[in-house]
Amino acid sequence: MAHQQRSQAHLSQSGDTEDMTMTLAPRLAYFAGVARTEHVTRAAQEMNVPQSTLSRAMVRLEQDLGVELFARRGRTVALTPAGRTFLTSVERALAEIERAAEEVRADADPATGKVAFGFLHTMGTETVPGLIRAFRAEHPRVRFSLVQNYGEAMLERMRAGELDLCLTSPVPDAPDLVARRLDEQKLRLVVPADHRLAARRRVRLAEAADEAFVTLEPGYGLRRITDALCAEAGFRPKVAFEGEEAETLRGLVAAGLGVALLPPPAVPRPGVAELTVTAPRAAREIGVAWMAGTVDTPPVAAFKKFLLSRKGTLLT
Repeated sequence: MAHQQRSQAHLSQSGDTEDMTMTLAPRLAYFAGVARTEHVTRAAQEMNVPQSTLSRAMVRLEQDLGVELFARRGRTVALTPAGRTFLTSVERALAEIERAAEEVRADADPATGKVAFGFLHTMGTETVPGLIRAFRAEHPRVRFSLVQNYGEAMLERMRAGELDLCLTSPVPDAPDLVARRLDEQKLRLVVPADHRLAARRRVRLAEAADEAFVTLEPGYGLRRITDALCAEAGFRPKVAFEGEEAETLRGLVAAGLGVALLPPPAVPRPGVAELTVTAPRAAREIGVAWMAGTVDTPPVAAFKKFLLSRKGTLLT
């Protein structure tokens, strides 16, 4: 019972704080203007509001706070000690609001705004740098906030409002997202250089049914694709090691610790052989996704249009 009473008291205090914030917020700029000029008429003229409105707002502010902020002498006012204390915090709060407003205006600027862009680790070596270089040939001052992660993590960050767009695989299918397929990337069976299959150029995935696999961790799109392709080939992969990044898996393969299904490397890696998989068809779709119903800033809209124009040529 005591715990319930404390919880109810906390909720009541929380509600009171929210109500007070909603009541005070519109009056803070008025208060700062009067405090700066120490004259109600002059402050009303500078802020272009009726003097009666400003006077009433100050009276209500003092009533809400339960303290006198001004000592009045006709239309001239002077801050009380409580008023000076309050002004320090109000000026800090107003400055922070202005800073935030300037930041979001800057991010939305068509020429110099910002795009928060997420992409898969495997696309960070060549694909994404090439895309940004090509885009900035036409939009040289647009800024980017770049995030590398696996697909599900990027989608969650996008849902949290931290990303505008992301390149991911598989192409997501969710009611709160819009997604477009851009390209397809072939997957190869990567084996150690001294492996029994290393001299081959092509292989059926079923020929690796008895091999140990090194894969990405569960939750990664490439892991789901690997599991699905192996199932289509008639077996469940025996997973020896799990990692978080494709090139780490290549290193494990080179060390003789297993085989892997991976997209092509940016540069050839010694110690491995990369085999074309003839059956089943081994590929992953790459797509771009964004939140449904969002209104894009001009730089985000421009970059989205650019990405969609690269359909079928994203990886070339």
